[in-house]
Amino acid sequence: MAKEDHLFFGGADVVELAERYGTPLYVTDENKLRANIRNYKRTFGKSRTGIDTDIFFAVKANGNLAILKVLASEGAGADVFSCGELQLVKLAGIPTEKILFNGNSKSEDDLREAVESGVKISVDSLGELRVLAAVTDELGKEAEIAMRVNPDVSPAVNPKIATGLKESKFGVPYHEIMSMCEEAVQYRNIALTGLHCHIGSQILKLDVFGEAAEKMMNLVEQLHERGIELEFVDLGGGLGIGYSEEDKKRLPTPDDLAAVILPVLVDRMKSLGLNLKLILEPGRSIVGTTTILLSRVNVVKPAHKNFVAIDAGFNLLIRPVMYDAYHEVVVANRQNERASTLYTVVGPVCESGDIIAKDRMLPEVKSGDLVAIKDVGAYGFSMSSQYNGRPRCAEVLVNDGAVDLIRSRESIDDLLRTQKVPERLV
Repeated sequence: MAKEDHLFFGGADVVELAERYGTPLYVTDENKLRANIRNYKRTFGKSRTGIDTDIFFAVKANGNLAILKVLASEGAGADVFSCGELQLVKLAGIPTEKILFNGNSKSEDDLREAVESGVKISVDSLGELRVLAAVTDELGKEAEIAMRVNPDVSPAVNPKIATGLKESKFGVPYHEIMSMCEEAVQYRNIALTGLHCHIGSQILKLDVFGEAAEKMMNLVEQLHERGIELEFVDLGGGLGIGYSEEDKKRLPTPDDLAAVILPVLVDRMKSLGLNLKLILEPGRSIVGTTTILLSRVNVVKPAHKNFVAIDAGFNLLIRPVMYDAYHEVVVANRQNERASTLYTVVGPVCESGDIIAKDRMLPEVKSGDLVAIKDVGAYGFSMSSQYNGRPRCAEVLVNDGAVDLIRSRESIDDLLRTQKVPERLV
């Protein structure tokens, strides 16, 4: 096929990338990544809003070290959910004062590592608060904490990614926050400096953010009346992106988010005479659109449906299976050809649910064609596995046509590296 029929991404010919690095292959556009974080920083800059704001990237969305280094160079902080993610962001150069250790089920070792590292800790329960207090006394070190609030706010998203409902496993029930805060300030090595909430992911209807902001500021006011003064409010992340054409029609932007939450925060802070920092934790809206997944067509099989079987399945992109999520799919080596046939794109995993894209109109597909799955930068590689004994794929970073390998392809040896066979079985 002529080169003009090839998909270009980040200035690079993806057909050439697939030939050079093999498939499957994650490809991330550095310029898109930088543009997305800069858009947040511009929108929420103090000179525009009057509120000092930090952008803490949600590392669960994408934990590649090179990507974290790019974000660190743009001044991003980090929301981490494990000691592994904490180590990654420290390696990336994100300063400890811009790291929040989050999570609903932290072990004592997790808390000890967080205290030793000097990062903020989002406390998720009364039991955790008491264990943390004991850890700080043992270490003789102070821990700066935020209380994670369950605000009972219901976004219109998949229930699996709605994290602010009253039945959610995350956060302290709204009506219990006051008593927990009053207990927290009694501990000698606990510094309660913030409140934290996160209501969900892939949110396209933004009024729920306004509702959450109001509820959080109500708590700030109640604490203020009790003489407990905070330094920051963290409203989490969750801004959605446009996976489908329908999503793109109602796609919100950081400016739209600012228009919903800033009036609430500014008015309430002014009335209370407070000047709190705002923390936001975008993940998907920073990295989601930056990345595509390239996959080779192994076979086209006319059956009950026209199946296009590719070499990437839910072992590398679980979102379509876990969330029934939509991702646009294109034939990257013949992208200018007319879509003429209805196909269902499936992976190689031994599960009937290993379906990447159902009932899509594509050009006539042939074995050896290259498929590009779009908008996979968030919860793509970060949720991948070695299921069915399949080594994970490589990742590359592209920048105006320049290409860098940022993760090597795993081998069969990597599947065996940590396994041990007892002597009696040798």
